[in-house]
Amino acid sequence: MRLVTYDGGRVGYLADDRVVDLGDLAGGYGEPGAMRRLLARWAEVRDSLPAPSATNSVALAEVSLDAPVPDPSKIVAAPVNYRDHKSEMELKVDISDLAVFLKAPSSIIAHGGVVRLPYADRRVDQEGELAAVIGKRARNVSEAEALDHVVAYTGLLDITMRGGEDRSTRKSFDTFTPLGPWLVTTDEADAADAIDLDCTVAGVHRQSSNTRHLIWGVAKLVSYISTVMTLEVGDVIATGTPSGVGPLTAGDEVSVTLSGIGTLTVTVAGSDGTVSPTGTRPSGKD
Repeated sequence: MRLVTYDGGRVGYLADDRVVDLGDLAGGYGEPGAMRRLLARWAEVRDSLPAPSATNSVALAEVSLDAPVPDPSKIVAAPVNYRDHKSEMELKVDISDLAVFLKAPSSIIAHGGVVRLPYADRRVDQEGELAAVIGKRARNVSEAEALDHVVAYTGLLDITMRGGEDRSTRKSFDTFTPLGPWLVTTDEADAADAIDLDCTVAGVHRQSSNTRHLIWGVAKLVSYISTVMTLEVGDVIATGTPSGVGPLTAGDEVSVTLSGIGTLTVTVAGSDGTVSPTGTRPSGKD
């Protein structure tokens, strides 16, 4: 099933080229967090979804897609989780040494959104990734049971400013986490260790890999993270990027395509000429 958030916080599922509203199953739209509420009930309601009709659905072409989970309690990200990316960044460490880091949820934007470069003097790169979305609270779960807590997958771009600052700073600027275009539930998605990833920038192919090449797969990531912090419904786990990261410039169109999921596309806007207050650091690592 493909689940969408659209038109300012409504939720639904895709039936061919139509969006079927699921607001009632999410408890209505009086409070924010409709997708998180729907995901919390997903196991209960997934077999009794309303069929599309003239009154409960609208053409996909007529809606504006939001980020599928616009308000997770946290985004947990995996640094240096492909060996080829470790090599291209000339690093001696990887996720096994670094563990994970947090990105600000306020950095999320939707498919079709605009990534805004913050400074005129800093390099900013694209990093295409698979994102896993939590559907059941996870605390101290084993690797064997970890995927039972994942409800869906989606595309993610971990936009990254290079430099010496902490990762959570360099990767948390507003607009630095494009997410989407929708969620594909785990019963329909390809297996977590068998998803192809391709990323293009300005029409030029930059990244190509498969999640079987992850150093820590999705199950190990979820299990480990759950020993550090409780994972709540709707939390997003960015699983890492393969080699091929490179600089972005104003006007670029960036797309990441994941097999069985779809294509997330954004455009890039230049800075207003502001210079970084922490200085120019062109050779910073991931």
